[in-house]
Amino acid sequence: MIYTTLPHTDIEVSKICLGTMTWGNQNTEEEGHGQMDYAVDEGINFFDTAELYPIPAHPDRYADTERIIGSWFQKNRNRDKIVLASKIAGKAEMSKFIRTTGFTPESIRDAVEGSLERLQTDYIDLYQLHWPERSTNYFGKRGYEYDVSDHWKDNIHEVLQTLRDLIREGKIRHVGISNETPWGTMRFLMESKVHASLPRTITIQNPYNLLNRLFEIGLSEIAIREKVGLLAYSPLGFGTLTGKYLGGMRPATSRVVLFPQYSRYSGETASKAIDKYHKLAKAHGLSTTQMALAFVNTRPFVTSTIIGATSMEQLKQNIGSIDITLSDEVLKGIEEIHDAIPNPAP
Repeated sequence: MIYTTLPHTDIEVSKICLGTMTWGNQNTEEEGHGQMDYAVDEGINFFDTAELYPIPAHPDRYADTERIIGSWFQKNRNRDKIVLASKIAGKAEMSKFIRTTGFTPESIRDAVEGSLERLQTDYIDLYQLHWPERSTNYFGKRGYEYDVSDHWKDNIHEVLQTLRDLIREGKIRHVGISNETPWGTMRFLMESKVHASLPRTITIQNPYNLLNRLFEIGLSEIAIREKVGLLAYSPLGFGTLTGKYLGGMRPATSRVVLFPQYSRYSGETASKAIDKYHKLAKAHGLSTTQMALAFVNTRPFVTSTIIGATSMEQLKQNIGSIDITLSDEVLKGIEEIHDAIPNPAP
């Protein structure tokens, strides 16, 4: 395993982060425990979860993923060996069964306390805002469109004050954002620069893969110059970059079949790009999975790549990507495809 550090800290994390959003829905508690056991044996020490998980969000399964992680900690007594990240759900239709009050001080405290109890821990190493309160472009929306009905008032200072207080109480250690834009990222950074007592945003968890490299437009420069580490999620584009959907294939247990609402990476143009990436990988003796993950792993602004799997076979291949080195010829081929079909799945 390769290790890096969370920016502005001395916390060492594995370059591969174990994603957990299928546990409690597509995966049982036993399977979740098995994945954590295997990941740790392979050198992974970084887990990412959220109160919203498992996905798709549903009241009957609310926060079951955190409970599965908590029972694993309780069984193994190894909390101190893991760098743990979780998130507060944003304000949206899909999360209204959790709360509808956004990121008020009371909401953040309620979310943190609930996660701590379910995770059976006294602290969370990295606490993230799952998506912005304001109306902006995330979750597959390519461009920003002003919404006249968005009455969001800038409360970022207040949000950071609440998170600062929770850090002082020892309940969280550091702060991150997720599904953010360049404006939002700089807004959080500005507050901590102007007000020294407020916590600095050290990570951003956004989608990044061969089909969606929009992070490179604006955010990558911020990440490098301000030292905000990208925790890249969906590095395989909801599994489409494994190539398992090529030729119209639709495996019965695949996410796109089980949850057709997650069609973000399944459009016609994206499929054309996937076919080209598949042929490139095959020509160089690689699987599309290996090539796609290795590409993300080696970007200079990526602190850790969040991988997820519903089977041990998938998990092993995903983790094994850390040992793949892409040749200059492969990297050139990737750029040629990207130039021809740029960002087909925002």
